[in-house]
Amino acid sequence: MSGAEQQDEPSQPARHVSTEIADQPSAWARAAKLGLANGIRDALPESGQRVAIVGCGTSFFMAQSFAELREGSGHGETDAFPAELLRLLDTMRSGTGPRTVAITADPNTPVIDLVDHGVVLDFADERSIVQTRFATTSLALWRAWLDEDLTAVIEQGRSALTDPLPPRTLESAQFTFLGSGMSVGIANEAALKLREASQSWTESYPAMEFRHGPISVVGRTSTVWVFGQPPPGLLEDLQATGAYVESSGLDPMADLIRAQRLAVALAEAKGLNPDEPRHLTRSVVLS
Repeated sequence: MSGAEQQDEPSQPARHVSTEIADQPSAWARAAKLGLANGIRDALPESGQRVAIVGCGTSFFMAQSFAELREGSGHGETDAFPAELLRLLDTMRSGTGPRTVAITADPNTPVIDLVDHGVVLDFADERSIVQTRFATTSLALWRAWLDEDLTAVIEQGRSALTDPLPPRTLESAQFTFLGSGMSVGIANEAALKLREASQSWTESYPAMEFRHGPISVVGRTSTVWVFGQPPPGLLEDLQATGAYVESSGLDPMADLIRAQRLAVALAEAKGLNPDEPRHLTRSVVLS
């Protein structure tokens, strides 16, 4: 972890989102076992198949991460798309289209009736409107299905639950999250968590794109958070901005836990309830 002296975030009443953040490493371990189970492996696409992963908001960002992992590991062409799921799936019910699989935490969701296969991660369901546990647990399932050993990632996740947040992040007025490869989706998700929970000014970019314009927005009241390995020269460029730079070197999925905790800490410092962000509901269904 970069930066100077660390401090604990302020003590606040227990929130659903904090409980769900804390449960993530355990949920990942369960998902890793499921990813090796025959029933789950049979439902997920075979190596070599062309795959489209569709989701909204957080689900879309996790889809971006998995698409990069699957395609990069040679399992086949994989793309992520945002869409209103019920409407999309309803148009595909003819039976002659591509095979469909839904990953959900709720066995009673309408989406289950519209797909060929449903994978239910009910142990990762959430009570908070701000989604954390289910998103990363879904990504852990996908990574295990790609035969990744998540042992080290799970341990890093446990450490990320207790590592003090850097004081400069708690004092910043503007946040930029950067990623490369699979961590682009993670960066997008981190920015969304801060916007939802704490109404903070946040942006996210692919790390190589950031230097081509967006770097102009950051300054001494900014935090720039880099997920994964920063591109050569980026940290040196950021030094000139005066921004606080956070680059932990953790696996991006584990480092996301720290960003989630930051979102909760910022919300509570503003007197906001991170479980109930304004204008949002647990699920969005367009009429």
